[in-house]
Amino acid sequence: MASRRVPATEAQQVGEKREHLYKILVIGELGTGKTSIIKRYVHQFFSQHYRATIGVDFALKVLNWDTNTIIRLQLWDIAGQERFGNMTRVYYKEAVGAFIVFDVTRAATFDAVVKWKQDLDAKVQLPDGSPIPCILLANKCDQQKEGIVNNTTKMDEYCKERGFTAWYETSAKENINIEDAARCLVTKILQNDKLIHNNDAAKDAEKFALDGKAQKEQKNGKSCAC
Repeated sequence: MASRRVPATEAQQVGEKREHLYKILVIGELGTGKTSIIKRYVHQFFSQHYRATIGVDFALKVLNWDTNTIIRLQLWDIAGQERFGNMTRVYYKEAVGAFIVFDVTRAATFDAVVKWKQDLDAKVQLPDGSPIPCILLANKCDQQKEGIVNNTTKMDEYCKERGFTAWYETSAKENINIEDAARCLVTKILQNDKLIHNNDAAKDAEKFALDGKAQKEQKNGKSCAC
């Protein structure tokens, strides 16, 4: 049986496929639905019965972003009480994006959001020192809401003032806005990746030009008089 010859264009496309692995944090107070959001997003599954996460749990979501790009999201489900421990610096290390989750039925979980954001910004940054992109999830929106979350304008202002990329009302139970929120975060991460890559390329080009100039001057008998 004759073997199929792969056309050059097809082989080239296979060879050019880019893969990214991104670490994403999912943080917030105990019982806000972080595990439920991850289970819904990764496995399209929801249960009313989850035991509280102890320490940290992991999940992997693979996205065929476009014809040339595969993205693997490593989702870190961090226990609600961990902000009070010393391990978050280790958990946050090398993360490039985050979700902070609060429960719309419990205003106290929203009050804690600012502390989670401050802790996040203090412990992990992008290579240029800026905060990693973070999206606020107002979870359990299928239930009666308490507090500021009832006012969209105030929520917009709150998120702008505190440096959130965006905010979404979500429901793991009803599968509301979870895919949209994740797509928004990944889009922002890719934009940051491109900026960092372009900056690195510009620095490399500048260094190459300076090195070439120095070598040329050395060859011509010039030297730096310090």
